[in-house]
Amino acid sequence: MLNYVWISLIAVGILAAIGNDIKDEASNTYRNGQPILVKFEVRSAPTGSGTTWIGDFVISVEEFNHFYGLNMSGATIRQPVTLNVGSSGEGSFFFSTSDGTPARWKEMAKSASAKDKLTGKVQSLSSSENRKSAAAQIVFEPIRFVKIKAVTQAALDYANTAVEISLGLIGIMALWLGIMKIAEEAGLIKVLTKLLTPLTKKLFPDVPPDHPAIGAMIMNIAANMLGLSNAATPMGLKAMEELNKLNTKLGTATNAMCTFLVINTSGLTLIPATAIAVRAAAGSANPALIIGTSIIGAACATTAGLIAVKVLQRLPRFRKDLEVANG
Repeated sequence: MLNYVWISLIAVGILAAIGNDIKDEASNTYRNGQPILVKFEVRSAPTGSGTTWIGDFVISVEEFNHFYGLNMSGATIRQPVTLNVGSSGEGSFFFSTSDGTPARWKEMAKSASAKDKLTGKVQSLSSSENRKSAAAQIVFEPIRFVKIKAVTQAALDYANTAVEISLGLIGIMALWLGIMKIAEEAGLIKVLTKLLTPLTKKLFPDVPPDHPAIGAMIMNIAANMLGLSNAATPMGLKAMEELNKLNTKLGTATNAMCTFLVINTSGLTLIPATAIAVRAAAGSANPALIIGTSIIGAACATTAGLIAVKVLQRLPRFRKDLEVANG
């Protein structure tokens, strides 16, 4: 059933993208083939027989809005650009998008022949006597099928991300499964299980205290509490595998499975190591500032989840299903 949901969402996304592209083409949203007049302020003029000009395209926001049918705010748009124009005043131009580039040009650049770079033709360039500025009439390269290209690119990007995550997870799974095996052989799992038996009996009354699932759940919860993110996944999968061996009604989650899923999903954390690392990489002045709020937030989520799962498993409907399965 889930496969049908996914394929339906993909089909809807593709159809919506095609519909938007047809609409853009009909209304000529990107003004393909239409010239726009801009002021070219020169920063570097060609010398000798050269044809390369470096400077800025300058256009008022009012004229920009009129040309593209937009409603931007501001006064003037200034875009660094490179021109290759001969003595005839005709040639080509290109520029890379930046923070100061208008959103419409950024959108166009994503579907241009060179990613994040717009090119076009210079139909005329009339320089002033001091060669410091010029009136330029330009035409951008044709921009079409923006939405469907974006959908296709996003699919490729996320497919690549999925492969990277999968390959990265192999090493983590191997490491933690190895640690689990070493801890099991050394008797560490039994020690931890005995220490936490009073707690696990209350949380998972249907699971025997010495069952392998208890050890896997303890390791998973410990990894989550240390904020090790994907490192907790192998133990979570192992715990569900072991809990499923106690399941008398295959295909239906047991009370223990639901309780463990709540604890795992709520992410009870003492040290959000992954979040701290991300903040540090982003240049945060105090990346560990989130520890307190993370602990409080995760504790509230875990408490709410445990209350909900314990209340729901006592409702007659779910208890009846359990009794039927056990019978």
